[in-house]
Amino acid sequence: MAKVMAVNAGSSSLKFKLYEMPEEKVLCSGNAERIGWEDAIFGIKWGDQSEKTVLPILDHARAVELVVQALIDKGIIKSMDEIIAVGHRIVQGGKYFSHSELFNKDTEDKIESLIPLAPLHNKAHLVGFRAFKKILPNVTSVAVFDTAFHQTMEPQDYVYPIPYEYTKKYDCRRYGAHGTSHNYLAQKATAYFGGKNPKIISCHIGSGASITAIKDGKCVATSMGLTPLGGIMMGTRTGDIDPSVMNYLCKCTGLSVEEMYQIFNKKSGLLGVSEVSNDSRDIAKACEEGNELALLADKLFIRRVADFIGQYFVRLGGADMIIFSAGIGENSSEFREKIVDEIAPALHVEIDKELNKTIHGKECLISTPNSAMKIAVIPTDEEVMIARDAYSFYLKDNK
Repeated sequence: MAKVMAVNAGSSSLKFKLYEMPEEKVLCSGNAERIGWEDAIFGIKWGDQSEKTVLPILDHARAVELVVQALIDKGIIKSMDEIIAVGHRIVQGGKYFSHSELFNKDTEDKIESLIPLAPLHNKAHLVGFRAFKKILPNVTSVAVFDTAFHQTMEPQDYVYPIPYEYTKKYDCRRYGAHGTSHNYLAQKATAYFGGKNPKIISCHIGSGASITAIKDGKCVATSMGLTPLGGIMMGTRTGDIDPSVMNYLCKCTGLSVEEMYQIFNKKSGLLGVSEVSNDSRDIAKACEEGNELALLADKLFIRRVADFIGQYFVRLGGADMIIFSAGIGENSSEFREKIVDEIAPALHVEIDKELNKTIHGKECLISTPNSAMKIAVIPTDEEVMIARDAYSFYLKDNK
């Protein structure tokens, strides 16, 4: 059977999942964390077993060596020849890629040219690709772009109201993110509508979060913008704010634009408002204890999500389904209930609140028959989408 690796390389991490294709059976998964440190962590799960080790992993090349060695040592594969393709998650594909693409010199160069739009992500993805390519030089390597699904947006949905010469000269526009996840959720939603494509508002809500309006299986609008900083409030990111806030706060604090930009990315959102944590579970606990700033952060988060759902309901001309997914969307029944309570008076939606309380990390339709649209919890699976595309390219290459 053909084995395909799905890879997500971060600046100091390397996540992986090995599939048997076309069955899409997960053979193993794992993660190398704290790459670049003497006390890095390498973990792997296979079958009903798991193992975690603390050891030096000074670069991504070493992390890839550990992955490959573990696959053989654990008997998951007998030889590296069994791996026929590797799919790599790439956050930013810019205007160049509307679908996944084989890694070649042109693809690699374009991804590198887009590093300024995703400096922490694209650079790390390339490091991961090159490390795997060195060890597995003959496998089919495929780039799977987070932005690709959003390339179907119309100009009035992705162009910013800035001097148009900046849009053209610097490619300054809305690109979005989490496209692989939103695409997966759109495909899963068809099962609830007899295989037909419904109008969907897809809510990928984790520490990073985005909302997408989907019609006929295609993105028509998405909340994240030029970078993942835009859109709804997140764990540490501001989401959309008045652009003059940057100028005003730089003048007030004496900080540079770059310094303030880092604060907007890493010290804002739930963390910045609550002064407690970027983790929604910590916020929920602080709310139970009566922490006023945690309560404010929670209400602000709910309001921002609800506002985008309302905006996209109008953009779609009505909707058939709202999907909750990703870490918070899949696991926080309280969050889902609060969102529905916020939008119910306008959109006439209703969930089974007792059923909703039992749903954590599993797929379920939680709306009632009285609801004006279906509401579902659908766990996302970006890795299987990456594996599917990598396997598809392998088949094309080996007809």
